[in-house]
Amino acid sequence: MAVIQLKKGEGRLLRDGGCWVFDNEIDKVQGSYENGDIVTVISHEEVFLGKGYINGHSKIRVRILSRNEKEEINEAFFERRLRSAWEYRKKIMDVSSCRIVFSDADQLPGYIADKYEDVLVFQAETLGIDLRKTMITDLLIKILKEDGITLRGVYERSDAKVRVLEGLERVKGFYGKEFDPKVIITENGVKMEVDVAEGQKTGYFLDQKMNRRAIHPIVKNARVLDCFTHTGSFALNAAKAGAKEVIAVDASELAVAQGRRNALLNGFEDTVTFRCADVLDLLPEFVEKGELFDVVILDPPAFTKSKNSVKNALRGYREINRQGLKLVKPGGFLVTASCSENLTPDLFRKVIDEAARSLHKRLREVEYKTQSPDHPIVWGNPNTHYLKFAILQVQDRF
Repeated sequence: MAVIQLKKGEGRLLRDGGCWVFDNEIDKVQGSYENGDIVTVISHEEVFLGKGYINGHSKIRVRILSRNEKEEINEAFFERRLRSAWEYRKKIMDVSSCRIVFSDADQLPGYIADKYEDVLVFQAETLGIDLRKTMITDLLIKILKEDGITLRGVYERSDAKVRVLEGLERVKGFYGKEFDPKVIITENGVKMEVDVAEGQKTGYFLDQKMNRRAIHPIVKNARVLDCFTHTGSFALNAAKAGAKEVIAVDASELAVAQGRRNALLNGFEDTVTFRCADVLDLLPEFVEKGELFDVVILDPPAFTKSKNSVKNALRGYREINRQGLKLVKPGGFLVTASCSENLTPDLFRKVIDEAARSLHKRLREVEYKTQSPDHPIVWGNPNTHYLKFAILQVQDRF
């Protein structure tokens, strides 16, 4: 096993609980390795820091799997990790549809697995995991079967852009036998059609499950605008909770078509109207027309994927929240979110506050939340905390 020695003063992220070793932190390598091999990482003072897999193609050179010097990284190791992840989910939430494995947060960096009723979807985002994905996935299938869960099918969605940074091709397809990739799940009493082959990410945004439930008290008898609706999850949760009218907007014709099918599936076609439009263009049009809503929901895609683009992203988040606030009736509610990892919670609050101040609005916090607990946040590991979500009552300043 090759030994990776860090430069003097490096390894702070590891010591704080992170899983990554960057290429510019490495001083020297003792021994030889092939990309994907398990290596040992030591400090400049030769103190053991962890074991993980290495990839010379990636700026994240080593991803740590274990901090136990005596622990072997073998099949039994991966089975223990998977069982721990599954047992955690069973304790904290309904597991009919949930994320079973969340990469670094479950000490399996690069592997993601989501369960939609009787369908399993997995992603292998890194070379070290890609080399072991068959073993890991087969172990997970076995663990679920032991718990009485027989899967109708398994689908691979290893088509994320991050694989390119690992020197890997983007791939997706059936794992084993073919099956109908459209799955009906039930979330907060709402039925949703999930397309695991063509939907975003692994087919659906499970991380907002608890946040969608959180809007139920504020939408009864309300007129609601749901922006960036995707396939209608927030919109249909609003209808389920008694909203009198919901306008749901997304730029994707595919997503809007699926949203309409979801409305029919729940009998909400008379309550929820879907529009295919660019939200950034539509909001100013609504403002000009004098439209007002009891609740405005903003759940945009990530405006920044890197620290270098945060400044531009701040302007984007500020403006989208500013336009959304203009459409909220006095005493109504703004529901706003950001899934940009590089937009910190402090910056998220700051841009919303600046948007409100520019309009002489007063915000009263109803709830501030993060991602659902099947996407756990690990303290000391900042890349596991990405979702920010707030429900705010909007008032005119006194």
